[in-house]
Amino acid sequence: MEMTAAPAAREGIRRVVVVIPSAFTLGNLFFGFWSIISAFNGNFRQAGWYIVYAGILDSLDGRVARRMGTGSRFGAELDSLVDLVSFGVAPALLIYFLEFTTAGRFGWIVCFLYVVATALRLARFNVLAHGKPTPGWFIGLPSPAAGMTLATYYAFSQTEWYRASVAYLDLQHQGLVVLLLLLAALMVSKVMYPRGAPASFRSVKGVLGLLFLIGFFLGAVLVPAHFLFPFFLSYMTFGILRHVVLILSERGATE
Repeated sequence: MEMTAAPAAREGIRRVVVVIPSAFTLGNLFFGFWSIISAFNGNFRQAGWYIVYAGILDSLDGRVARRMGTGSRFGAELDSLVDLVSFGVAPALLIYFLEFTTAGRFGWIVCFLYVVATALRLARFNVLAHGKPTPGWFIGLPSPAAGMTLATYYAFSQTEWYRASVAYLDLQHQGLVVLLLLLAALMVSKVMYPRGAPASFRSVKGVLGLLFLIGFFLGAVLVPAHFLFPFFLSYMTFGILRHVVLILSERGATE
């Protein structure tokens, strides 16, 4: 009896371990769907934060699966389908209900192009994941970063910083069109983006990465409305500037 009970107990534990990463993924989907409902009801601030919560769960499911050694093709495909909802459809509808409901066909077409780019980005990521991915780098802007850039816009637009520096220009509508199209283009581009800061006490780079993560955590927790949108905008801009510098340096080397 003891010998049969032990394998059964281990099998039960193994099933729980396998389910945990998928639970994070489905939690991601829950917040993405809740964001869509909230945006439809005009609760734009909550809708944006729900996408951020989805992003947090998205960052956890892959890490949990790797730590537990339970990564699978099923989990990867499920994650991509969920990401299309949480970081593609949900942010696009948030911006549509926020700004483009009176813009006619042009408004929903711009939002649709963003969703298409997200789908293409995720499909390409899955293909590259089974090939030889570049260690430490994403090819193209990650869809969670793009989605959370749009998600945190509304909260930032309600701050005094925004009203003092941007709102007086009266370019909100045009700015969001440019932002949507730029994010869409970057997701399907070959611009490289870092996967994350290495955090450890073993090297100067690791210590700097740890300080960066602490600073990000403090900003995200203490002043999220002021901090997150500029942060994601800076992340987006970093990839562009790095790409331009690399192109110019390569041209200079060949001349």
